[in-house]
Amino acid sequence: MTGLGAGGLLGGLPANAHAFTQPMGSLPATSSANHNLRVGRTRIEIDGKCLDAPSVGGTVPGPILRWKQGDTVSINVTNDLSESTSIHWHGIRVPSNMDGVPGLSFAGIAPGETFTYRFRLHQSGTYWYHGHSGMQEAQGLYGAIVIDPRTPDPTPCERDYVVLLSEWTDVDPMDILSNLKMQDDYYTFRQRTAASFPREAKQAGSGIAALKDRLAWSKMRMSATDISDVSGVIFSYLVNGHAPDTNWTGLFRPNERIRLRFINASTMTFFDIRIPGLEMQVVQADGNDVEPISVDEFRIGVAETYDVIVQPKDERAYTIFAQSEDRTGYARGTLAPHSGMSAAIPPMDPRPVRTMIDMGMSHMKPNDSMGSMNMAGDMSGMQMSGMSMKGMGSMKMPPLKRDDPGPPPLNVENQNVAMMPVDRTGSPGDGLENTGRRVLNYRQLRATRPGADMRPPSHEIIMHLTGNMERYIWGFNGRKFSEAGPIRLKLGERVRFILINDTMMEHPIHLHGLWSELENGQGAYQPYKHTIISQPGSKLSYLVTADTPGMWAYHCHLMYHMDSGMFRTIIVS
Repeated sequence: MTGLGAGGLLGGLPANAHAFTQPMGSLPATSSANHNLRVGRTRIEIDGKCLDAPSVGGTVPGPILRWKQGDTVSINVTNDLSESTSIHWHGIRVPSNMDGVPGLSFAGIAPGETFTYRFRLHQSGTYWYHGHSGMQEAQGLYGAIVIDPRTPDPTPCERDYVVLLSEWTDVDPMDILSNLKMQDDYYTFRQRTAASFPREAKQAGSGIAALKDRLAWSKMRMSATDISDVSGVIFSYLVNGHAPDTNWTGLFRPNERIRLRFINASTMTFFDIRIPGLEMQVVQADGNDVEPISVDEFRIGVAETYDVIVQPKDERAYTIFAQSEDRTGYARGTLAPHSGMSAAIPPMDPRPVRTMIDMGMSHMKPNDSMGSMNMAGDMSGMQMSGMSMKGMGSMKMPPLKRDDPGPPPLNVENQNVAMMPVDRTGSPGDGLENTGRRVLNYRQLRATRPGADMRPPSHEIIMHLTGNMERYIWGFNGRKFSEAGPIRLKLGERVRFILINDTMMEHPIHLHGLWSELENGQGAYQPYKHTIISQPGSKLSYLVTADTPGMWAYHCHLMYHMDSGMFRTIIVS
């Protein structure tokens, strides 16, 4: 029964299924500006786990929506659920009332009602849609969006596939959250043991150094192996709704160029992607074209999208291998000249282990601990030390007003302050720095055309990413959403956001409605993104032009972090 999730249903196909009969991952033959979508519950079983899943059109993932840049699309969404629902168009520039966030930009879609989303498409590229009501997204309410460019694609390919990565579990999302609040490492079973000590000693240079490192983590009551809050213990990892054993397959002929549109639609999992035997050319990030980058591997954070081009020369199968960051499982697909073929699945890499760099303490010795430091000291100068105004060159900058709340307090909602956060945009991420493979990093992303707004920012907003793992509370600047007011921007103003990650986890930060221009050293060609990954113990900055009025969500896209407080409202007026 493990294959029934990839478009197969228990109890038959829904009445509207005939409108989307293309195989999972294949684009519709033509674009369409008008859609009728129904959100309901369908009994679906994947990898032995059965769930009455909220879904679009009765499939997980939902149908691929193919649009054309410049068109005005109209999507009628009918709610067949017994509770309210919504659809958010992730990364799509829309009016605020079309953004699909209940209680913020519209009222939601009540049971039995139909809501019409209507907006003009100003962009092209790979995006996705998902629910923004309760935990429906975590159970299957998501799908891909492909927007064809108005002009011919500069990187045409003979084949074009969506590769949508996600998770599947039959455990109720609220039960998962309850378990995390009861015990933060509830789903983390791969702790450091006596058996792993020799390898740690080799990496640290001596057994004494490795032992001191373990003692430091023990004093902080934190686990260096707590990479992902929820793991493969309960998650099955999927490619286009297929578990690894059912092997989603994309077909090709040798020497054809194949475009693979990777979308991370998971709730909590970062994936490290490679195709052994094939070089990948990254040509798009978060829907925006970038100068081609040849890599062997890349990490895709939750909610990000990357387009890559591959060109198999041989008539054989190739494995698309997407291992979870914590190495507790993987998603797998195949590129092959004929159906039914498969290739070897590579072994997973060793699991990453967090270090003092991940705690924002890159200057500390292994036997130092948080208890030996004055956490109440003046941090205002330290926060910006080493923070270059990347991309601004020698431009004379006017004095910037800075919204700097100072270091967040150590309290029930925050258990750490990064004493020395560092720029990690040149790092591919924990576990990927010494693999011998060419791995993508943020500093390599360079847009193919200059940015639309070259004004320097007049305003800075410093956001500390904070949390208390033991109580499973997350927030910005030491406050969860219920205790924080909105961030107000003036229509048309240009601001710089500075993220300082005080936690030991990656956070995919998503700003609705506005582009985030990552300051990565590429000057006028810095990339536009809708989701930016903040690595543990790091600091980075990005520019935002507040060009669209309304109330916008700003949050971590790890669902259980967002639901536990890492959420703010931004008001542009």
